[in-house]
Amino acid sequence: MPRGRYSLHDTHDHTPLGEEQFHCATGPSGWRYTARTTDASGRTTGSVDLTLDDLGRPVRLELHSGDWQVRGTALDGVTWVRTDATGEHAQEGNAPAHSFTGTSPAFLVATARLLCPVLGSPPTRVRLVAFTHPVLAPRTVDQSWALVNRTAHPTDNGTLTVNEYQVTALDTGEQHLLHIAGDVVLSAPGVELEDLDTPPSTFV
Repeated sequence: MPRGRYSLHDTHDHTPLGEEQFHCATGPSGWRYTARTTDASGRTTGSVDLTLDDLGRPVRLELHSGDWQVRGTALDGVTWVRTDATGEHAQEGNAPAHSFTGTSPAFLVATARLLCPVLGSPPTRVRLVAFTHPVLAPRTVDQSWALVNRTAHPTDNGTLTVNEYQVTALDTGEQHLLHIAGDVVLSAPGVELEDLDTPPSTFV
């Protein structure tokens, strides 16, 4: 059950945005990720709680950012409720999408788990609902994912397999690479793994 810390920074000018302290675990019924987010000064800014089933589908999502929160699940595509602290501005949403995404590295693991691309195969297209910070506003994004490399690294705890994915934003054509080992993101645009107390878990 890995526990660790990611640093988050702006992908354009590398300005530090804060950190995400996380805990995640695989099980026979899926995967769960919980985290607390802080800004660059260390002030708590929100939280992430994501549970996937054994096929990588989001069965439960709860995001908090400032005075806003989102609860979502895979239902008729994906369905969510977004509300403020008072509950006066609650809004329900639904989209014919495959899953959710956002600033948390958890969503990168979740999408990779959902798609399970095969090394060398053509890119797989996916539609996601992204919740943008700081107000968790939803927007639909289309991406393609391809597994372009797989590397085995010997460690004191056995072999660590690192998957390299190429992700393309289909609206702009912008491409980037990310590296995932099991259920931990090693590096991605705007994300760096700073601490990890146990090796990544392996999905069956």
